[in-house]
Amino acid sequence: MPHRPLARALAALVALCTAALGAVLAPGTAQAAAVNYVALGDSYSSGVGAGPYDLSSCLRSQKSYAPLWAAANAVSSFQFAACGGAVTSDVINNQVSSLSTSTTLVTITIGGNDAGFVDVITSCRFGSTSNCTNAVNEAKAFATATLPGRLDATYSAIRNRAPNARLIVLGYPRLFETGSCGLLAMSTYKRTILNEAADVLATVISGRAGAAGATFVDTRPYFAGHGVCAADPWINDISGVIEAYHPDADGYRHGYLPALTAVTG
Repeated sequence: MPHRPLARALAALVALCTAALGAVLAPGTAQAAAVNYVALGDSYSSGVGAGPYDLSSCLRSQKSYAPLWAAANAVSSFQFAACGGAVTSDVINNQVSSLSTSTTLVTITIGGNDAGFVDVITSCRFGSTSNCTNAVNEAKAFATATLPGRLDATYSAIRNRAPNARLIVLGYPRLFETGSCGLLAMSTYKRTILNEAADVLATVISGRAGAAGATFVDTRPYFAGHGVCAADPWINDISGVIEAYHPDADGYRHGYLPALTAVTG
């Protein structure tokens, strides 16, 4: 009986320590870290192909993966700096100013326009097979020789402005299925070499993202079976000049968004 006060004191101490440990191991909502998200990049980040667009010249769509992810994860802040047509220098000169030491998450697609995406597609869609082949080979050579340095500079600029952020680099999908596609479609050969160029680009971007300590997200598996010429395509064909060969709303929601969610949880 004389030890009851001591027992009660010890029990209270154990309960206090248990509560404190629980608070550390399982923080409540109020203690969760803030997510300050900035989306950078080119048209594959801004949402070209999904529409409708904002009033800027950047063709930003709320149906792109970035605003969809931000809404689904109730982020503390979200800045949508991605811009259709952007190259690496545009990110460095115009977009990284959106970043700060308080930024905790950055996503980006970049490099396709540096490698001449528009010109290559145009050459293959409207030019001869030899013109297409030459354009693809030039783009692949650029991607392996010149693009790595540009990507390194871009990722470095992001790191300098947002040293506390997780950087997630998303790649580009293969654009085409290579089965039957009608009389007016590009030939199977053209579609095949364009997909091979996308594979080269993915390899280069993945390598440089890894060197920068970023997370690379390969979107090709998520779009498999849904390229141009598929029964259920998530890539726009030539129906719109600006939107051609970009994901449609389904591509961003069912291709890019799940790919990003797979690495963010």
